[in-house]
Amino acid sequence: MIKEIVHDPILLARKSDAATAEDLPAAQDLLDTLIAHQAGCVGMAGNMIGVYKRVIAFDNAGTYMTMFNPEIIKCAEPYKTEEACLSLLGGPRPCKRYKKITVRWQNETFQTRIKNFSGWTAQIIQHEIDHCNGILI
Repeated sequence: MIKEIVHDPILLARKSDAATAEDLPAAQDLLDTLIAHQAGCVGMAGNMIGVYKRVIAFDNAGTYMTMFNPEIIKCAEPYKTEEACLSLLGGPRPCKRYKKITVRWQNETFQTRIKNFSGWTAQIIQHEIDHCNGILI
């Protein structure tokens, strides 16, 4: 189900709790909402739709992907960039990202996965994990 986007920075700054199998419907809502906003959005975290669980959904090179309880366990090649956010009013803001990251997460059956990401996909994941941690750009 497509959900309304949260714009309140106080709510967005709230850290998310660990996701469980009970959060699978919320993950589907997150994915539905992301797809509905695909013209201007490439990733979303649960708190962007009022779900304060560690779940993200994003465009992974043309295929949508969902991660539960993602965490970056390794990063390399820092750079400065600017990002915008569907939840935040105003234009792009400066931030620091890494060109290469290694992420550990759980899939929809809550099996642990570890994978390397780079470039644009790595940047999207970093932005969404920041959301889970209550960090706004």
